[in-house]
Amino acid sequence: MERKPSWLKVAIPHGARWKAMSELVARRGLHTVCDEAACPNKAECWGCGTATFMVLGDVCTRGCRFCAVATAREGRPVDDDEPRRLAEAVKELGLRYAVLTSVDRDDLPDRGAAHFARCVLAIRAADPAVRVEVLAPDYRGPEMDELARSRPDVIAHNVETVRRLQSIRDARATFDLSLRTLREAKAAGFTTKSSIMLGLGETEDEVLSAMDELRSVGCDILVMGQYLRPTTKQPPVVEYVDPERFARYAEAARGRGFSSVVSAPLARTSYHAAAAAEVSK
Repeated sequence: MERKPSWLKVAIPHGARWKAMSELVARRGLHTVCDEAACPNKAECWGCGTATFMVLGDVCTRGCRFCAVATAREGRPVDDDEPRRLAEAVKELGLRYAVLTSVDRDDLPDRGAAHFARCVLAIRAADPAVRVEVLAPDYRGPEMDELARSRPDVIAHNVETVRRLQSIRDARATFDLSLRTLREAKAAGFTTKSSIMLGLGETEDEVLSAMDELRSVGCDILVMGQYLRPTTKQPPVVEYVDPERFARYAEAARGRGFSSVVSAPLARTSYHAAAAAEVSK
């Protein structure tokens, strides 16, 4: 078994709050990226009563090599009742900040943008005070317009890694298309956010270049975290980046004008999302 450095040790999920979260997700028939992507922060986030909900099913039509989410040419049938159940779950939990993401749905005419927007609107209708962040697929054009009409507080989309290593993503996802998604979201007036995985073999110059390209399209919030191999089916970790280098990258990102930066080995796109968005306001 691959030995991880001490700074990557995480707590085993436990406690009443975690149990309540687990039961609620199962009872409402919802999916979370915490489970589907084997996120290392599940214990901490669920223990605090926060989660990133994954809409449009749990089967993705893309085949990114780093990801543990199930893939197929077609996803599951769209659940028209999902927005209602999701909104009720957010209200039951008393969340003030909700994060939504989705699998890619290239099998749908609008790639799921309208359903994604309905989920945002349902949460807003149930409790207008809840702030909503969406981690969206590479929507653009009419798809971005559809999502934008639901008026989330933050639109996030991940470039995932530096330009040279984009082959770890599905071939339909590219650095330039991701920049276009972020550019369009920013042009529509939204706070934007992206994330970079480290430890895949990138150089420091490549990381800094990726920061510059993200800033060139107005990206506001940057998250950097360690790539962790979910299973033996995914590519191995090339390097475990130490916390000191994460801190150095954070300083470089702030110097480039990102309004909020989350940079740590266990950081993921929605990790400390509410705090990052508050700083970026």
